[in-house]
Amino acid sequence: MVEHIHSDSVVVLGKKLVDELGLDQSVDTLGRWMAHYIAEKLEAAASATGEARDQKVSECRDAILKLWAHRSELPNGQRPFREFEQVFRALKSLDLDNPTPRYFAQASMAAEQDEEGDATKRWLEKASATDRAAKALIRYCLANAAQGAVDKSRDWVALAEAIAKDQEVDIRAIRAIVAGTEDFTSENPDDKARARKEELLDKLEAFTAASHELSAHLRAQLNQASS
Repeated sequence: MVEHIHSDSVVVLGKKLVDELGLDQSVDTLGRWMAHYIAEKLEAAASATGEARDQKVSECRDAILKLWAHRSELPNGQRPFREFEQVFRALKSLDLDNPTPRYFAQASMAAEQDEEGDATKRWLEKASATDRAAKALIRYCLANAAQGAVDKSRDWVALAEAIAKDQEVDIRAIRAIVAGTEDFTSENPDDKARARKEELLDKLEAFTAASHELSAHLRAQLNQASS
């Protein structure tokens, strides 16, 4: 079942899980029990000799991998990648990979129709542009918010990639977040990252220009009403 897995990587993962769950420090009974169970398996595998060693190592690896498979169910504060959980919830809520505008899908379609008047069309185009810019800016904010989670979870990501050929859903999502974060937050961006930053800056400047225009429009209305 785990013939493609290097046992040393699994052992390192098991030790990290034990450290994370805590043997005596944890106030969570289930977490403490799991930590003791894996620690006992690790000790038994390390001390076994002869024919018994292969069996003990296999049992240890199976126990570690079964626990890893249920990592999302580990107690609060002890889950791998827990730093990403808020980012995942935000991404799910914002649905940033969906190209459809979040608030102005109908406005975007209406802006493309010929029968709309010039003034109406301009306002609809502003609404659509604002929506697109807001999504890009939110992505940038989330990339910066995820920076701390990325730094804290690098060890988990490295271990997860070392023990499995195929990355699981959460690992793939984290790798995508890491890549996006590096593009947006790198102080020495490569060509791809620079292009993304320049695109974001263009949207930000367009958003700023639209904001100034809308501010002037509203102020003119207020001044007219008060005169």
